[in-house]
Amino acid sequence: MDRLNAGAISVPGVDVRVLERCASTNAVLLAERLQRPALLAANEQTAGRGRRGRRWHSPPGCGALFSLGLPLARPARELSGLPIVAGVAAVRALRALGAADAALKWPNDLLLHGAKLGGILVETRAQGAGSVAVIGIGVNWRKAPGLAARLRRGVAALEDGLQPLPPRNAVIGALAREVLAALRAFDTAGFEPFRSDWDALHAYAGKALRVRLANGRVLAGVAAGLAADGALQLRTRAGLRSVRNGRVAPA
Repeated sequence: MDRLNAGAISVPGVDVRVLERCASTNAVLLAERLQRPALLAANEQTAGRGRRGRRWHSPPGCGALFSLGLPLARPARELSGLPIVAGVAAVRALRALGAADAALKWPNDLLLHGAKLGGILVETRAQGAGSVAVIGIGVNWRKAPGLAARLRRGVAALEDGLQPLPPRNAVIGALAREVLAALRAFDTAGFEPFRSDWDALHAYAGKALRVRLANGRVLAGVAAGLAADGALQLRTRAGLRSVRNGRVAPA
């Protein structure tokens, strides 16, 4: 198995640690009082989480799993766009590694060849006058046997799009460097500069979508970019609608 090694994960200016096993790297960093950027990776997460508390499935050695935490000066009301910022940065990193088909699905999925490659979980908490943001990223590095059948959907892995396959340490380092740069840019200039970049990387830009809302209703429309707070905009028969929570699927 390709072992994670803190010394081989190069992210200048960041405290890098590797655990053999933990419940959730996000939870560990959220419990700490971070004064500077920190990265925590794990060979195995026993209670890895996705959006809405869903479990993140990744057997030992199959995933590149890590969390990046750092203090931010932006007020809490502006942090709703962080999943978009992190997603843009992650896809930039994946494409730079050679995964030219990497793309985004709102709000936090990473796609490869149209199938789910990974996900992003952003959690924040107040700290002093600002906030601490923890960005958890999980990417399928190698295919986990039987995972697609258990989840009943298409699942991609980096080995599908990258030959030779970079070591997990290199993948984590590349993702973390790009995400850290994006978060620092966000802290300086806010969310707005990332809106057009996100739309350019959106797998379903300008395409028909169906969104199942939290109340069970289904909203149909054409993807029309992002609102100023990171909400997905749909052009519907009744006009432009902003969606802040829901499950998105192509129509």
